[in-house]
Amino acid sequence: MELLGMSVALLAMFVGFGAVIGVLFGFFGMGGSFLVTPALLVMGYPTRVAVGSGLAFVFGTSVIGALRHRSLGQVDYKLAALMTLSVTAGIEVGKNSVLALEALGLADAVVSVAYVGLLGVVGAFVVYDSWVSGSGDESDDADDADDEKADGLFTGIHLPPMVSLTGGPTVSVWVIFAVGLVVGVLAGFLGVGGGFLLMPAMMYGFGVPAAVAVGTDILQITVSGGVGSFLYAQSGGVDLSIVVPLLAGSALGARLGSAATKLVDEDGIKGYFGLMLLGGAVAVGLRQVGTATGIDFLNTASFVLIVGSALFVSGAIALQSVRAMRTRDGGAAVSTR
Repeated sequence: MELLGMSVALLAMFVGFGAVIGVLFGFFGMGGSFLVTPALLVMGYPTRVAVGSGLAFVFGTSVIGALRHRSLGQVDYKLAALMTLSVTAGIEVGKNSVLALEALGLADAVVSVAYVGLLGVVGAFVVYDSWVSGSGDESDDADDADDEKADGLFTGIHLPPMVSLTGGPTVSVWVIFAVGLVVGVLAGFLGVGGGFLLMPAMMYGFGVPAAVAVGTDILQITVSGGVGSFLYAQSGGVDLSIVVPLLAGSALGARLGSAATKLVDEDGIKGYFGLMLLGGAVAVGLRQVGTATGIDFLNTASFVLIVGSALFVSGAIALQSVRAMRTRDGGAAVSTR
């Protein structure tokens, strides 16, 4: 029996995968295409279809998440507008690069290598930052850490005009445009909404609070993902039989993940986020080695690692959310006695 041109088992897998990614998206502000695109590549879909369908999934999921975060008051509209303009400009450049490499027969290899590099670097940085934050002396270093986060890496660059962002930081408009342009090129090239790059950029670069960075990131992804998926759809790069079941699952997952941002301490789960990115990097690397050597086991291990990373982190979010709710309910019960 088939639905949407695929077996019921495959359809159910896409729905379940979409739900898991929806949780991650709602919590971290990432569209999930950094997992969807390499997963589709591992499953044997053409590069153009994997990238285009990943962007289309980003767009649909981001609409759901943006509405939820807007209701929680976790959106900086000024920052979202500035990032959207620059990211959108960069997407076209990235998309044309993929099409040019595809014509040369190099798209799959180049995109996969870029994934390994970016996911590995960002993942290693986040894991290191989580380890340093967790092992530091809270009594002596807490205030210094807060000051560093409030300042941000780019807040010292004073190139007028400057704009004040939610949470207190003031950043140059030119810096915001530059960061957005680079992320946009990568988004169009890799088929990602840029969330796994934008969220760290806003937090560490601009000094924006984590919850606001997530909500603002999602709002920006709504536009960039829509533009990117439209451009790829024009060249036949969007497969609705893939996108529809993924979106069906993510509709619920995104709401759960968004709600978790009010329950879970972001610092406590930051390490899981980094490990997930590292898992994605290793998975794509295994696939490239398996393809080059003809070892099918490595291709299978790659796919299992991608799905396993998503399941592990989403499960950690759910577990910490439940613990936070129990602690809060227990405290409320004590206070009423």
